[in-house]
Amino acid sequence: MIPVKRLNHAVLYVRDVERAVGFYQAAFGFEVVDQVPGRAAFLRSAGTDNHHDLGLFGIGAGAPGPEPGRVGLYHLAWEVDSIHDLAEARRTLVELGALRGESDHGASKSLYGADPDGNEFEVMWAVPRASWGEYEGQAVVAPLDLAAEIARHG
Repeated sequence: MIPVKRLNHAVLYVRDVERAVGFYQAAFGFEVVDQVPGRAAFLRSAGTDNHHDLGLFGIGAGAPGPEPGRVGLYHLAWEVDSIHDLAEARRTLVELGALRGESDHGASKSLYGADPDGNEFEVMWAVPRASWGEYEGQAVVAPLDLAAEIARHG
């Protein structure tokens, strides 16, 4: 058994490193820790103790994108601290044309987006565990009513 503490960082292949860096800076406010122009970049979130949270490796404009239904990574999930942060994330994703979906998972509230290369990600807020109730042992997918969740938890 490997005693995992948490996920430390993710690394993605992208077509254009500079374009991907621009997206992740605009969407998440990531700062560039280090960059090899045109080849790789390492980005860090303002709220982390990690050296980097995301690595991006450029593989060229002609590279095929992710394909649904194929073996591989489905998405990454980035957690925010509050339901209000999730609402702000929604506004940002809409502005960037990156919002792909919204779900209520009972124990969490989630938005789904995609970067310019089609790499999917989730932005989620975890409901305080004391409020999970029936969702303690369930993995539900229901429509998200963000206004109602803000009224309930905000």
